[in-house]
Amino acid sequence: MSSLSVSSSGRKVRFDAGDFFRRYGTAIIFLVLVIFASSLSSSFFSERNIMNVLRQVSGTGIMAVGMLLVILTRGIDLSVGSIAALGSVLSAIILNQYSPGASVLMVLIAGMLCGLMSGFLVAYLRLQPFVMTLAMMAVARGLALIISNGQPIMMGEKGDVITDFGTSSVLGVPLPVVLMLAIFAAAAVLLNLTRFGRLVKAIGSNEEAVHLSGIPVARYVLAVYAISGALAALAGIIITSRSGVGSATVGVGAELDVIAAVVIGGASLAGGRGGVFNTLLGVLVFGVIGNIMNLINVPGYHQQVCMGVIIVVAMLLQKGTGWLKR
Repeated sequence: MSSLSVSSSGRKVRFDAGDFFRRYGTAIIFLVLVIFASSLSSSFFSERNIMNVLRQVSGTGIMAVGMLLVILTRGIDLSVGSIAALGSVLSAIILNQYSPGASVLMVLIAGMLCGLMSGFLVAYLRLQPFVMTLAMMAVARGLALIISNGQPIMMGEKGDVITDFGTSSVLGVPLPVVLMLAIFAAAAVLLNLTRFGRLVKAIGSNEEAVHLSGIPVARYVLAVYAISGALAALAGIIITSRSGVGSATVGVGAELDVIAAVVIGGASLAGGRGGVFNTLLGVLVFGVIGNIMNLINVPGYHQQVCMGVIIVVAMLLQKGTGWLKR
């Protein structure tokens, strides 16, 4: 439902409540949650707590960038948590044999290959993204378990560079957070200032029209899944850098967290709609919600139920923007 207002020139100006909420709803929700959290605990606004929240969501945020690109093409990637686990295990193993730079590169390539497999099946064989990435979720997690023999892998002395990265800060900001923000900034440039970004959004809005205009749609779809896989592997490295242990249990249920953050950020699962800044806000909303539940001592298992409910509410709010236009 929309309301009308009168401008100074006497012309009627239509206020579109649905469009307003779609644009600014995530920011409003974030501000409300921050105010609520600060009322629960005076320590919420402490530098230590804020940096801790940002550090905790850094892995989710990095994966959310890749998930946003996939969702913009009307796809979904359920394998991100498992690829993160594979990245965690591989980083711990490879770092014991090669230099940190070469190790990180090899892990990113491994994640990208996982994404390419899913993307090829989705883009060229036209198989369902949900099913194909669900299969990759099982494959990547299985590979992580096989490679690690189901045991945590301690990083050796060569892994000190990675663990130092996970625990160090610049001007009080943890390096994983700096990396996450840099990736969001790069994604903003990619989506808003490049042909690639414009076409990714167009594919999600009207794939047939893009195809008829002579654009190789499959290549772009393949590319976003490859990016998602590489970023998921990078998130696995970041998570491992905080603990110094590579584990096949990293990222269990992370796909739920990532999808929730992107959807809370206003991205449409129907494709073609979503923005980098709102996705970052969605990640922060997700982090604040988790922090609130910790502040009020919600048990861990109950938190999973709460997150599921949050996804449903976010989808209802997203659907509500359409109702408001009627």
